[in-house]
Amino acid sequence: MVNFKQIIPLALLWAVNGVGQVTLEVQMKNPSSWERKDVPVVINLAEYGDVKSALVQIDGQEIPCQLDDLDQDGVFDELAFVANIGKKAQKMAHVTFFDIGTPREYTPRTYAEMVMRNGKVKEKNKHDIYISSITIDKETANSNSYNVLHHHGVAFESELIAMRIYLDQRQTIDLYGKFHQGLELKETQFYTSEEQKKQGYGDDVLWVGHTFGLGALRGWDGNAPTMLADVAHRTQRILAKGPVRTIVEVEDKGWKMFPTSSPVNMTIRYTLYAGHRDFDVDVTFNRPVAELQFSTGIINVKNSEEFTDKDGLRACWGTDWPSSDTLNWKRETVGLAVCIPAKYRVSEQPANLDNYAYVVKAVDGKLHYTLAYTSDNEDFGYHSSKGWFDFVKVWKKELENPIVITQK
Repeated sequence: MVNFKQIIPLALLWAVNGVGQVTLEVQMKNPSSWERKDVPVVINLAEYGDVKSALVQIDGQEIPCQLDDLDQDGVFDELAFVANIGKKAQKMAHVTFFDIGTPREYTPRTYAEMVMRNGKVKEKNKHDIYISSITIDKETANSNSYNVLHHHGVAFESELIAMRIYLDQRQTIDLYGKFHQGLELKETQFYTSEEQKKQGYGDDVLWVGHTFGLGALRGWDGNAPTMLADVAHRTQRILAKGPVRTIVEVEDKGWKMFPTSSPVNMTIRYTLYAGHRDFDVDVTFNRPVAELQFSTGIINVKNSEEFTDKDGLRACWGTDWPSSDTLNWKRETVGLAVCIPAKYRVSEQPANLDNYAYVVKAVDGKLHYTLAYTSDNEDFGYHSSKGWFDFVKVWKKELENPIVITQK
């Protein structure tokens, strides 16, 4: 079951145990009447100096953790780990920071990649050029940037889900459905071969076109969504790729929503944790944008069944071809969901043939919402609209009732 991300207060108890070593204890309490699995916990490292390595232990056992340099200044900013907590139960994590060494290595449970195209090499995974960031200038950003990267943009995954974000004016999140839990993108690169399909690898499961797909953020002109067509520079970057979480960003500099708009810089950060089929969307702007409204939502999958609680939670369950090639593809069934906190919502729009949409706004230069999906192919997921809608109702409860973090 998915869980809401927690940020540890900076005033946590800590004591120096020796030269170059700092320890703290973190108590995690589950207020829910059900078990919470892979609960994300994040510790801000600002008060702990230049942390080089970390050790996290629960019940005397070492668990995987991850140090991330989010502003890319060469100093780690956050420590992240995930934990399982029983219903109405609590756990204690013992965390040790070191100012020497390097981050410990663990089996990855998340992954991200950006791959430059190499037209001279036809064989998959051969002589690929892996990058962590790319910036496209206006002349390309607004025309043919879709084909700059293999799989058309940054791709990322947990064991449960995988997706890509188009490097063009749509910035749509397109979905990959898995049959079995595990990391696959390194092998399939979103384009599964016939041999890989026989081996049980997943594949693309959604046609997105010019819709929201799963939760793309667009402008709003008062009547309909608008693309991010007029930008000075468009960037995609990978900030973290595992083992515990992957973080990717899409940045649009000098975006003019309308010809008469003042340019704005917008950064969209996507954070996906191990064991999760949901992920956070955090948007920041370089200036106040009270004069602008935005839109997001989910695609109306052909003949889909909709669920809405009229309070920020909207989901659908539907079946469609993921490609115009109906001979080599089968129809795919997916469940999609978006959950938007009240302070960012302006209105829930009536369903149309393309989308189940919301009009949203930034508050203090920020905007936040959460997305989730399932594929009917999964041997670990959901296989009916009822099962999916029951899941998203509990998911919203967890988002609104996070675990309680205290110092001991």
